[in-house]
Amino acid sequence: MDIKNLIQTLRHKQQLPPAQMQLLLTAAFSDDAARTELARQAQQTAQAVFGNKIYIRGLIEFTNYCRNNCYYCGIRRSNAAASRYRLSKKQILSCCEQGYALGFRTFVLQGGEDLTYSDADMAAIITAIRQAYPDCAITLSVGERSRTTYQLWKEAGADRYLLRHETATDEHYARLHPAELKLSNRKRCLYDLKELGYQVGTGFMVGSPWQTLDNLLSDLAFISELQPQMIGIGPFIPHHATPFNNYPAGTLAQTLTMLSVLRLMFPKVLLPATTALGTIAFNGRELGILAGANVVMPNLSPADVRQNYLLYDNKLCSGAEAAEAKNDLAARLHAIGYEIAEGRGDYKES
Repeated sequence: MDIKNLIQTLRHKQQLPPAQMQLLLTAAFSDDAARTELARQAQQTAQAVFGNKIYIRGLIEFTNYCRNNCYYCGIRRSNAAASRYRLSKKQILSCCEQGYALGFRTFVLQGGEDLTYSDADMAAIITAIRQAYPDCAITLSVGERSRTTYQLWKEAGADRYLLRHETATDEHYARLHPAELKLSNRKRCLYDLKELGYQVGTGFMVGSPWQTLDNLLSDLAFISELQPQMIGIGPFIPHHATPFNNYPAGTLAQTLTMLSVLRLMFPKVLLPATTALGTIAFNGRELGILAGANVVMPNLSPADVRQNYLLYDNKLCSGAEAAEAKNDLAARLHAIGYEIAEGRGDYKES
């Protein structure tokens, strides 16, 4: 079966046998024509569901303290050179106020696993946002917690939760994380979140150290099993103050390939063109949309802390990455035939 037929089969059936998927990934990683055809069909699939609308999320990176020591992450516990900060409840609500005025109807509270914010503290923040902005969606991205904690936050008003599994292979996971972190617990969190009624997002790094094609096939298999409403992927980008500082970044070709494959596998999923993609290529966000993505997440954090939420080197936090530059973002989307969608942008089953 040639590559074009493989792509058409994936689009029609939303799955391929592992050997055929490996063949498709291998071809698209290295061949421009294969990748172009994959992106073309993924873009058509996305447009059939979402038209030319791109959902926007207001990202509030409210703390860069983290109890974990993941080997790839710039805000890992052992990075003594990081300039740490925490936003108060008042500051977070101020970010929401600014974002609401700019037209954002989803707020994403993202941070390291910072237990200075107790479960009750987070519930109070969620409740305050829910009361002030009842027409908005609240997304959390604060890592691994207990089912009881997730339930408390759901009852406080949270709608969605982002928790990348990073890699679905135990051996690979153990090479990216210290021994106290287990893939089994991360998966437990994801299934708890689904059972509690969150719209759930997972995802993985593309091109992380020691990643193989088999690892990527395992990622796709796990996502098929989980059936999340959101999938966030982006290239691995090294940070100078981590053990992986000298490892090569994931490539644009690999990341665009995986975006397109995910779109064909999950036509209705919410799929961001990430900041990391925009970091490795000046037009990475646009290329991600043309490869099947339909979400962007501009930054609503206070301008004086954005540069400190540095998960990887050279992270973008200005220009079209900044929420206040929404007009710039709209112009860039218009240039490739898209426009910003109004509203919360929820996942729809049908």
